[in-house]
Amino acid sequence: MNQMQQMLMQAQRMQRELKKAQDALDVKEFTVSKGGMVEVKVLGSRKIENINIDADALDPENKDMLEETILMALNEVFETIQEESDAIQEKVTGQSGFPF
Repeated sequence: MNQMQQMLMQAQRMQRELKKAQDALDVKEFTVSKGGMVEVKVLGSRKIENINIDADALDPENKDMLEETILMALNEVFETIQEESDAIQEKVTGQSGFPF
């Protein structure tokens, strides 16, 4: 087997491992709670599964704070998912941002 075939086989193996890890990440659930007011649950595929808002936070005077809290929770959970995705890619390929 020549060197080119070995490199191709290694790339294909890495691609399979990366797909398997990404598939597992896609169904993993991530939960973030902010200030006891908001809890968001998002799958690794970035599909929002649930947003729970505490009844006390629904006071009209809390509207701006509630909106900001929801944004903060969503941004945090999406950042966590991205970090885990990057870690998977780095573990499988030895590099971050590998173009597979």
